[in-house]
Amino acid sequence: MVTVKMLKPYYIKADENYVRIMLAYQYFSIVMDELVYQFIPVEANEIKINRKTKKVENIDARFAFQNEKKVVYVTMAKLLTLPDFQKQLDSIAESYYFKQEEDVEKAKQENETALIIAELEKANIIRMIDRALDERDEAAFNELVKLL
Repeated sequence: MVTVKMLKPYYIKADENYVRIMLAYQYFSIVMDELVYQFIPVEANEIKINRKTKKVENIDARFAFQNEKKVVYVTMAKLLTLPDFQKQLDSIAESYYFKQEEDVEKAKQENETALIIAELEKANIIRMIDRALDERDEAAFNELVKLL
């Protein structure tokens, strides 16, 4: 049976789409067969999570762990089956996820902004029609009326 003893990021990089949790010596350890194995960056050294879906992207990654001279490899897929790993991973990356509520609020604000802009553009066209009438500019009047 495998359990996660400790999972701390060495550092975290976040870009537009992903959160990358970088791992290093002494920051990640597991317990397997009552022995503690320390992470060693031989193969994979990061956990890549999609910020929108909150899913780990690099499930094929293999992590190496060492106890004295014995090295074991554990895949990301195997680690994701461990409830304590998933829980610790979520707590580390949670602040980097996109919040659905924020996305809904942002879309609502963008909608309201677009409506206000449309109203302002229409009011501006009406003012320009008034000016064309005052100046008796029939061509400009006809073009502006088409825009409404």
